[in-house]
Amino acid sequence: MERNNKLTPLSQQLRKRMTREESLLWHCFLKRYALRFRRQYVIGNYIVDFYCHQARLVVEIDGGQHSRPLEAEKDIVRTQYLEAQGLRVLRFTNLEVKQQFYAVCSEIDAAVNPFPRGEGARRADEECGKCSASH
Repeated sequence: MERNNKLTPLSQQLRKRMTREESLLWHCFLKRYALRFRRQYVIGNYIVDFYCHQARLVVEIDGGQHSRPLEAEKDIVRTQYLEAQGLRVLRFTNLEVKQQFYAVCSEIDAAVNPFPRGEGARRADEECGKCSASH
């Protein structure tokens, strides 16, 4: 898979400035997941929010700006590119991460592990210590 190395400094900055919802998903679920997820990872000319190489899975957390027509079109092109690379793309809104945290985690877990109640889902149910949110 190609990487635009010119985007690496920006991806490093984005790791330091994650949104609340990205931070919640990272610290309370993906960081401790059985398979390694990377955050703000460069794929081609894009920086994806989360990427698991072993599962060939991209997880995107979309803010309100993604509902605008131009941004929605860009998301379609981006998703098509990623899928053409053989990746599966899951998209969630900030609201879904905030209000349906367990459902989001379960959907990610199902995409990684097709068996019911995989390792990740068990971890999402546990208190992570970093989160004060009630998922």
